Amino acid sequence: MTTTNIDHYIDGQRIAAEAPQRRAVTNPASGQVTGQVALAGSADVDRAAAGAKAAFPSWADTPPIRRARVMFRFLELLNAHKDELAQAITAEHGKVFTDAQGEVARGIDIVEFACGIPQLLKGDYTEQVSTGIDNWTMRQPLGVVAGITPFNFPVMVPMWMFPLAIAAGNTFILKPSPLDPSPSLLIADLLKQAGLPDGVFNVVQGDKASVEALIEHPDVKALSFVGSTPIANLIYERGAHHGKRVQALGGAKNHMVVMPDADLDKAVDALIGAAYGSAGERCMAISVAVLVGDVADQIVPRLAERAKSLKVKNGMELDAEMGPIVTAQAHQRITGYIDKGVEEGAELVVDGRDFDSATTGEGCAEGFWMGGSLFDHVTPEMTIYREEIFGPVLACVRVPDIATAIQLINDHEFGNGVSCFTESGSVAREFGRRIQVGMVGINVPIPVPMAWHGFGGWKRSMFGDTHAYGEEGVRFYTKQKSIMQRWSDSINAGAEFAMPTHK
Repeated sequence: MTTTNIDHYIDGQRIAAEAPQRRAVTNPASGQVTGQVALAGSADVDRAAAGAKAAFPSWADTPPIRRARVMFRFLELLNAHKDELAQAITAEHGKVFTDAQGEVARGIDIVEFACGIPQLLKGDYTEQVSTGIDNWTMRQPLGVVAGITPFNFPVMVPMWMFPLAIAAGNTFILKPSPLDPSPSLLIADLLKQAGLPDGVFNVVQGDKASVEALIEHPDVKALSFVGSTPIANLIYERGAHHGKRVQALGGAKNHMVVMPDADLDKAVDALIGAAYGSAGERCMAISVAVLVGDVADQIVPRLAERAKSLKVKNGMELDAEMGPIVTAQAHQRITGYIDKGVEEGAELVVDGRDFDSATTGEGCAEGFWMGGSLFDHVTPEMTIYREEIFGPVLACVRVPDIATAIQLINDHEFGNGVSCFTESGSVAREFGRRIQVGMVGINVPIPVPMAWHGFGGWKRSMFGDTHAYGEEGVRFYTKQKSIMQRWSDSINAGAEFAMPTHK
């Protein structure tokens, strides 16, 4: 089988790496190597940063309305090529095609939001703050900024970053995951077709070495990162040490509380989709079901029945519900967590390790396949409760009441997303107020905020002061300048040595 070389995109063109190091890109459904991605060294990052730095003055000086028009053309092209992008995601990540289409659509939402950049960059103006003096603020771009993105959303997560960064007048370097790098180049091609000047958007493929180079590069003024908590914490600390503005989104252990008054049919549907969609490889996946009162005895058998009947098959099959695990290493790690859960005493109700790809899944004879796993009687001390598994494993925890459920969730180190299924308005209100989590859903299993709000968790799920995209994203990629102005005919004669005050 022939493979494709997947290179960098720097200064408006695809280029090979300075050093010939490459890494295999694999189709998770077949286990076959489909490409060889370049691994950037410091020289490649230097080249990307130099191109971005050279392009910045002209792009920053471009009127926001003209930058928005480029975004509008990019938006049109995205809508025309969205299925092509979705196919590229499925081919390298493995998620089912319909899920990949949803990912692209959510990324497009951010581009639509970025098209409104002239309004979003407006400052405040106050006339006559003191006699003869006016005061106003403006927001200006930072310079060269970079985004380091994970494998699980190779289109959507980069679009949390670069549309706003570019529309605000910055130039951008994207460092995508080496596991599914091809969508980044498709995006680069569409931006060029939209009329984006060379050097404004760049792609540096690679692994740890390219991340290190971006963190240390003096011309990179800000870093956005999405990934695991230990790495997010490290990037936040090291980026800040190098004088950069950093926004680092880390891991999650998302809970869904099911109250006794909940519609159990809808709660089961929500748990199945949120736990096993995208093979659980989502930072907003529900990995813990918190079952209140006697609801556990009713819902666990129904969850087990649905988990056993998941349609696990090649992602391009339109009725597929779950695709393969992204890599053999990830498959091995998830299997280890399931082993650990059994060892520590949780009840393994459905064992995804029993999935026989050769006989039970259509087109699943090769590749990195497993079924959905379901645990019951999980306790907070267990590893499968405490740690992020990032796979198709749902743990059920039984609690007596809503107060215990809230305390359980608030005690966890992660605070990314949470959901509560209930028909009680008072429970919903109290839950929303008391829960220590950044994104909350009431009868919504995956509460990913829309483009004009902003994404981000609490506690060890996020490091930094501003959330991704939305108005906070605009603030992250710009700096405020305050200007006070008066003219000579309103200035009193003589030096003033006292602190200026309103007059």
